[in-house]
Amino acid sequence: MSDGSNVAEPTGLPSGVERRPFDGTERLATRGEPVYGEPTDGEWRAWNPNRSKLGAMLELGMDTGLAGGETVLYLGAAAGTTVSHVADFAGPTYAVEFAARPTRELLEAVDSRPRLFPLLKDARKPRTYAHVVEPVDILVQDVATRGQAAVAAANAQFLRADGRLLLAVKARSEDVTADPRSVFDDVRDELRDSYEVLASRRLDPYHDDHLGVVARPSGDR
Repeated sequence: MSDGSNVAEPTGLPSGVERRPFDGTERLATRGEPVYGEPTDGEWRAWNPNRSKLGAMLELGMDTGLAGGETVLYLGAAAGTTVSHVADFAGPTYAVEFAARPTRELLEAVDSRPRLFPLLKDARKPRTYAHVVEPVDILVQDVATRGQAAVAAANAQFLRADGRLLLAVKARSEDVTADPRSVFDDVRDELRDSYEVLASRRLDPYHDDHLGVVARPSGDR
C-alpha cells in the first residue's frame, strides 16, 4: 500500500506569501490583520503550519498551483485561521462553514478583508450555495467528516477546467480504527472519479494522520 509519499519538488510561494523572520525564525507570512494570536511584524503575520493544513502543504514544498490573486472556494473555514491567510493573497474567497459559533468568529476576520465572503452552509450540500459561488480557480477542502472524497466530488462543479483541488484528508474522520495508509489509498481511489491526482504526501510533522492532496478536474467529470 502507498503511504501517500508522492512528494512534489519544493516550489515558489504564491505572490503575497513570503518567508519572514519572527523572533529569529524564518516563517511563512502574509500581510493582514492578525486572527488567532499569531506573531506579527508590522503588516506581516506569521502563518502557523501546525494550525493550518494548507500552511503545512506550502511549508513542505508541495506544488499547490497557487500563484496569488485566484478566486477560491474554501470548505471547512472554521474560525478563519487558514482562510484568513488565503484571503490575504487571493482574490474573491468564499468561506463555507457549517457550525454557527466558528462562523461568528470568522466574521471578525472578514471586517478587514473585503474579498472574504463567509457562508454558513454545509459543504456536503453545495446546492445550497451554488447560486452564490462563481466558478473558482482553487478549491481548498479541510472538512473533518466521513466521506471527504465525496465532498470534493460534489464541489468539483465550481472548479474551472484548469483549476486545482487542495485537499487535506483527516484519516480519523473517515475511520478512527483503520490504518491511515489504507484510508488515504481509498480516498485517492474515490477522487479519481472526478479528479486527476497530481501529488500527495502526509503532513507530518505538522499534522498527524493527515494527507495533503493536489488534484485537477478530470476531463470526464
